[in-house]
Amino acid sequence: MAGIKEEKKIYLVGIYCRLSKDDGTDNESASIATQKSILTDYVKKQGWHIAKTYVDDGYSGTNFQRPSFQNMIKDIESGLINCVITKDLSRLGRNYLDCGLYLEVFFPEHNVRYIAVNDGVDTLNKSAMDITPFRNILNEMYAADISVKIKSAYRARFQQGKFMGTTAPYGYIKDPADHNHLLIDDKVAHVVKEIFDLALKGNGVAKICRHLNKQHILRPAAYAAERGETGFERHFEGNEDKRYIWSGNSVRSILRSPIYAGNLVGYKRIAANMKSKKRPSKLPEEWEVIPNTHEGIVTQEEFDIVQQLITSRRLPQNKGGFVNIFAGVIKCVDCGCALRAMNVHRRKRPEIIDCVQYSCNNYARNGRSECSAHNIEARDLFNAVLADINCFADMAVNDEKAVRAIEKRLTETDQSRAKALEKERKKLNKRLAELDRLFSSLYEDKVMERITERNFEMMSGKYQKEQLEIEARLKEVTETLNESYEKSRGIRDFLALIRNYQGLKELDATVINALIDKILVSEREKMADGTVKQEIKIYYKFIGFVDELHIIPTKRWAAMPAKNCTVCGVEYVPGSGASRYCPACAKKIRREKSNESKRRSREQKRIACMNCPQKMTDLIWNDRGNAHGE
Repeated sequence: MAGIKEEKKIYLVGIYCRLSKDDGTDNESASIATQKSILTDYVKKQGWHIAKTYVDDGYSGTNFQRPSFQNMIKDIESGLINCVITKDLSRLGRNYLDCGLYLEVFFPEHNVRYIAVNDGVDTLNKSAMDITPFRNILNEMYAADISVKIKSAYRARFQQGKFMGTTAPYGYIKDPADHNHLLIDDKVAHVVKEIFDLALKGNGVAKICRHLNKQHILRPAAYAAERGETGFERHFEGNEDKRYIWSGNSVRSILRSPIYAGNLVGYKRIAANMKSKKRPSKLPEEWEVIPNTHEGIVTQEEFDIVQQLITSRRLPQNKGGFVNIFAGVIKCVDCGCALRAMNVHRRKRPEIIDCVQYSCNNYARNGRSECSAHNIEARDLFNAVLADINCFADMAVNDEKAVRAIEKRLTETDQSRAKALEKERKKLNKRLAELDRLFSSLYEDKVMERITERNFEMMSGKYQKEQLEIEARLKEVTETLNESYEKSRGIRDFLALIRNYQGLKELDATVINALIDKILVSEREKMADGTVKQEIKIYYKFIGFVDELHIIPTKRWAAMPAKNCTVCGVEYVPGSGASRYCPACAKKIRREKSNESKRRSREQKRIACMNCPQKMTDLIWNDRGNAHGE
């Protein structure tokens, strides 16, 4: 090629093949086989050595998180290959930003030559590389055009009332004669009907869940698994009881879905564009609905009434003025469910935070059979988290010795293990290189008829099995090493981040989400000395769990306005709104009431005895016996 300096370097080549959709053959797509043939011939003509072949069959070029592609990147970083060859530039990818990053940054940094055979792209040919960015843009435009056409086809079918889902929703099955049409599943349709009937009677989601749990009815995911649908069984491995525990989300999604009124619903979550994988949820009123596409389990009137009831049960945001900054962060240490903020109606308090405590949501829904309360006062939680953040921030700024001690404690085990794993990785890579040479030599012996076909098959099978085992282990070792390195970097990142929060006075959701991944709360524990303690575990960003916090739950009360005693008139601070007497008068009145109660009790017994002659006689004889000392 013009513009390429002549060089005699022998490359270790990784040939990469990709196809977006499988063409239906048993093993590999026909296009993949064609790509392999073209690239293999090209490498042989150059006199280079094929170190490894990477194949991603059925993966889109717009996404670079493809398994074989990522394996190739790891091999480049490990120095196993120094040249990458594809049939054309679009096989590498169809995202011009990521393609440009690999061609102009990653490959040059790792001294890797890239060649796209049919497009004439070669990173050593500077003149050819000038036009490469425009090729990448055209490749992405092709992917974008295909994406628009596919979406248009799907929308047209949706507008025709055709069901496009992979599996039918709970309560329905796909029509055997037309998979785009839904039929009522008679086995569980009565469950859906019962859920709507309970909602029409004014029952909330939590009550409906408890009713279904008592009836021991399979939840939707468990029923789907029982029908043989894939992807659901993993939810119940190791805990069969979960098959019969309905969640609020399952019931709520049934009550909210227009499917059950005979309408097709779609476009509830739409990606912003072809590149984005995030699909934000839309509100129910923003869903697209095609009416009367199949038979409904409930009537449209019943469905509309249920929607009104659900809407009317919504609680105002930040009821009472309390802002739950720990939403989505605070969890139960035993069951893993979220802890929800609850108003505690005990007595009036001057600050709203003192009226709120967190409690396990699983316990609140299902009772003690599922979990315990794990109550923690909002004030205690705020104080503990704020103090811990300030402690780490001060340490990061002022105490380097303590920082090094924490860093050593968190990474000491990882570092020693990392050395052993790094040594093992080098050994595995060396053995893989040896196997490649053995394969090459074995193939040459076969061609030269130095060994029989039978011996070739036997030896190549043995080498291939060992190669697969080594590659699997190498992948595991590499992932573990990457986690270790990320943890070391994470500690430095965390210390750099938390320094910005030294002297923090107030907590808000921004601070919590910036610093903390999750907070686990344990149940209160009564100690031998009678005190009550509670354990909190904070998992920080980048570093995870460091040390548990032990707090002493406080019994809170709010000082009431001073008032005058109704007996003596002395001013005092009452302990509750119902108080009427000062402490001295209250003690005196309690003693008088106790004496009066005893006197009334004796009088009632005497009157009862006078009304019964036998009891009166026994009483007289008892009195005489006591008088004579008997």
